[in-house]
Amino acid sequence: MAAFTTRLARNLPCPVSRSAQIFSRSVVTEGAVSPPADAEARRAAKPVICYEVDSLPKFDSKFYENVRQGMKKVDEIVVPPRDAKAFEVPKGHLFRIVSVEGPQVGDLNVWNLDNLPERFYTSKTRQLHATHLSRGDRLWSTFPFMRPLATITFDTLEWYGWDSDNAGVHDVIGSRCDPYTNAVLRGEDYDRCCHSNLTRALVERGLSIKEAEDHVHDVLNVFMCTGFTLDSHQYFMKASPVRPGDYIEFFAEVSILGALSTCPGGDCSASHSDDATACYPLLVEVYEPREEALKSWKGSPLPSSYAGKHGL
Repeated sequence: MAAFTTRLARNLPCPVSRSAQIFSRSVVTEGAVSPPADAEARRAAKPVICYEVDSLPKFDSKFYENVRQGMKKVDEIVVPPRDAKAFEVPKGHLFRIVSVEGPQVGDLNVWNLDNLPERFYTSKTRQLHATHLSRGDRLWSTFPFMRPLATITFDTLEWYGWDSDNAGVHDVIGSRCDPYTNAVLRGEDYDRCCHSNLTRALVERGLSIKEAEDHVHDVLNVFMCTGFTLDSHQYFMKASPVRPGDYIEFFAEVSILGALSTCPGGDCSASHSDDATACYPLLVEVYEPREEALKSWKGSPLPSSYAGKHGL
């Protein structure tokens, strides 16, 4: 590919197919495409929200706030720097991800504890809510289930909103850092990327490496501050605003298996997929609500009612 690009730059003949030669000539000789006469009219088309979400169950702030009152901590898991740990949350319980020592980003995977193929679906969550999540948003599961696995009930960073770079916190636009991309970009192996960390966390539960890696999926980037650059629209990260004591809290709508990786990028202010940045542990806390607080809860939401025939 490098040789092909060099030949294009020098306008030299390439030993490639006829179609590729035609393409190369168009790239070299035609230059920029001129806009059509109605370009501005095309650009002026009004945006339309892709999914009408008014029919989704509303966030019942009174219910969730009541559930939070008087809850007691029943478990906690410390996730060491550049590592990951799995944890279980019974349905109807809550869990928090807490900053404890220094600014640190975490990559979160969520599965149905009783059925691992049902797992967090970041792109559908993004389409139904936004590029970044906060209180009242839900973590939706994959097809054919398509239901909330968890609901965000509190977020100490919800004050951040959107900054002047159009960045926000807790994104579902970037995937976890991984060793495969790192090898392509840097030509080296690194085993402490979030993808590898999450894989090890499942292996510790008895899965084979292949089984574990197949279950690892795109993440909620907890505490990560990200956006798209205003000029080139590239995905960027910047120093997380998280500080010790900050947390994001979830209500488990189904019984959950979670896994949290402490990203090797630390606060993601400079780099990731290396050991260059200071990293800190994160704490996962599991809470049991008062029994009477769940009396009005209807239980786990049902999966999507679609029959699954796909026109056949």
